[in-house]
Amino acid sequence: MINNNLAIAVILYAGAVAAYAAEPIRMVDIPAGYFYMGSRALGEDFDEGPVHKVTISTPFRMSATEITNAQYEELFPQHRALRGKNGVSTGDDDAVVNVSHDDAMEFCRRLGERDGRTYRLPTEAEWEYACRGGSYTLYNTGDWFPDSCHKSQRVARDFDPVSLRTAMFAPNAFGLYDMHGNVEEWCLDRYAPYPDMALTDPCGPEKGEFRVTRGGSHHTPVKYLRSANRSAMHPSDRHSQTGFRIVESAATLRPSGKGWNAPAPRADINPNRHEWGKPSDKPLYIPPVTFVIEPSCGSATPFYRHNHQPAVTWCDNGDLLAIWFSANEENGREVTVLSSRLKAGASGWEEAREFFRVPDRNLTGSALLNDGTGRLLHINGMEASGDWQNLAMVARESHDNGATWSATRIIAPEHAKRHQVIAGTSVTREGWILQPCDAGPGGADGTALHISRDGGLTWNDQWDGAPLPDFKEDDTGSTIAGIHAGVVQLADGSLMALGRGNSLPGPDGKPRMPMSISHDMGRTWTYHASELPPIDGGQRLVLRRLNEGPLLLVSFTDHPQRTPEADRGMELRMPDGSVEKGYGMYAAVSFDEGKTWPVRRLISDAEPRFLDGGAWTGFFESDATHAEPRGYLCATQTPDNVIHLLSSRLHYRFNLPWLMQGFK
Repeated sequence: MINNNLAIAVILYAGAVAAYAAEPIRMVDIPAGYFYMGSRALGEDFDEGPVHKVTISTPFRMSATEITNAQYEELFPQHRALRGKNGVSTGDDDAVVNVSHDDAMEFCRRLGERDGRTYRLPTEAEWEYACRGGSYTLYNTGDWFPDSCHKSQRVARDFDPVSLRTAMFAPNAFGLYDMHGNVEEWCLDRYAPYPDMALTDPCGPEKGEFRVTRGGSHHTPVKYLRSANRSAMHPSDRHSQTGFRIVESAATLRPSGKGWNAPAPRADINPNRHEWGKPSDKPLYIPPVTFVIEPSCGSATPFYRHNHQPAVTWCDNGDLLAIWFSANEENGREVTVLSSRLKAGASGWEEAREFFRVPDRNLTGSALLNDGTGRLLHINGMEASGDWQNLAMVARESHDNGATWSATRIIAPEHAKRHQVIAGTSVTREGWILQPCDAGPGGADGTALHISRDGGLTWNDQWDGAPLPDFKEDDTGSTIAGIHAGVVQLADGSLMALGRGNSLPGPDGKPRMPMSISHDMGRTWTYHASELPPIDGGQRLVLRRLNEGPLLLVSFTDHPQRTPEADRGMELRMPDGSVEKGYGMYAAVSFDEGKTWPVRRLISDAEPRFLDGGAWTGFFESDATHAEPRGYLCATQTPDNVIHLLSSRLHYRFNLPWLMQGFK
C-alpha cells in the first residue's frame, strides 16, 4: 500500500513538471535586412573571410533562448537520463546538450507536427545576423565580452561547476539571450568556405560532411565566442558543449558554394601496383631527410609552428604516406592534420597538404595502416573543444592509395579518456586490428587497447572499468603500463607492450622501461621491468615485428634533460664490432620474442651532421656516437624490407642487415 503523503507528492511533482513543460517556446521577431558576414581572415580564423554582403529577405522568428532540457524532454523524455553528464546541464531551464544535428532536426519536425508550424535550425547567416543585432564589433556587447557573463571561458579537461541556465544575462538588440558562450548551437548549414560574392538567404552547400556550429560554449576561450567565429562538427556527434535554438521562417533558402569534406581527390596518384623487388641482404642506411615540408605561399594549406605526432604507412603503388598534426598549441582548436607523400622513385617528400580537419576541433593523435588487402585505414582523435583528454575516435579508409578517402565515421562516440590515438596500428594473426590509445592526458596514465574483430567496423576498448593500477612489478590491470605504447603479438598469440613512463626498478634498482604482457588479448596485463632504459617527455618509441620475423624496438638511450648524467648513454655495438657509449635514438632487435634485446645500435652513421628535429626536439648534432635525442617516432616496413622510421620531422631509412653490422 502506497503512503498517501508520498502519493500526493508524486502527483503534485508530476503536475508541476507537466505545467512547466507545457510552457511555449518564446519566439522573437527578427526583421529582414542585410549585413556584412564574416571577419578579417587572419591565421587560424582564415575561414571567417572573405567578408561578404548577405541579405535576409524575409523576417523570421527565432527562439529567444537555446532549447532547454524541459522543452526538449517534452518530446524526447529519454534524454532526461543525460542530465548532469560531465557535471553540467542539470536543471529544467538549462540549455539542452548532448544532442546531435539529427536529434535537433527531429525535434524541429516533431515540434512542428505538434504546433502545426514549420520549424528548423537557423542557417549560419541567420544565426550571425541575429547574433550581431546590427553590430559589427567582435561581440554584440562590443569588442569585449563582459567577465560577468563568462561560463568558465577556459580550456578544461574536467569541467568546473557552471550553470547553463538560459537568460541569466541581458539580451542583445533583437531580444536574444546567450548568443555568446552558454552552449554552441547547431546551424542548418553544411560547413564550407565562404564564397566571395553577395548572397541572399544562403544556407550553405547541398553536400558536405560536417555541420556548422556557432556561438562557442562554456569552457571555451573567449575568442571562440565571437559573432563571426565558425566551428563545425560531425552531424552524429554529441557532447556536453553543444545544443541548439530554432527558427520559424517562410524564406526560400538558396544553397550555395561547394561543400567541404576533405581535400579534393588527387588525380596525380599512381593507381598501379608497385613491383617492390627482392629484399637486399646488403646493409642499407640513408641519411635522414625532412618529410615536414612547409607549403608554398598561396597554397591555402594551414600550417602552424608546431608539427608533431606523425604516422606513416606504405601504399600499394610504392608511395610512402605520412601524416601529422599542425598547431600553434597542442591543446588549441586550430589543429589540422597534414600529410606529405614520398612518391615511388622520387628524391624528396612533397610539400605538406591538408589531410583531415574538423574546423575548430582539436585532433590530437593519428594512425595509418595498410592492412594488406589494398586498403589504407586512417584513425584519429576528435575533441569537442581544445584539450586532448576528452576525445572521440573517428576513422576513414582509402582503396586507391590515398587518392580519395571515405566519409568520416565515428568509431568511439564518447568524448572521454582512453581515446588519444597512437601511431602503431597492427593486425593480429586472427585478422583483428589493434589500436593503442593513451588512457589519459597524464604521463602516468598508461595505454588503452582498442580491438576491431570485423575489419574496423566496430571497436571495443578492452578496459574492464577498473581504476588505473599502480603499475608495480608482477601486478595486473586492464591498462598497459606507459603512455604512447607500442603493442605486438607474440608467437604464442599473447600480446606484449612497451611504453613511456610508469618505470619499474631493474635488478640494480635503477628505473627501466615497463613491459606489459597479456595472455587474454588485452583484457588483463601483467607488468615487468624490461632490460631497457625508460624514456620521457618529447619521446615516443616504435615497437613492431619485422617482415623477417624478429621484433624491432626504436627508442632513446636517455632523456637529455631528465636523466641523471651518470645514467645517460648506453653501451652500443659499432659497425666495426667495437663497443662504445652512445647517446640518443637507437634500435634494438629481439630474436626471442622480447625476452632479450642483444642487437642494439645507434640510428646514425659516422658522418657529423647538424639537423633540425622539429617539434620538441629542435636542433641537434649527430655523429658516430650521437643520434637524435628526442622525437615522436613511427615506422613502417615496405615489402622490400626497408625500414622507414619517422621522428617528428626527419625520415630515416635502413634495413636489418645494417642493424646487424658488427654482430655475429
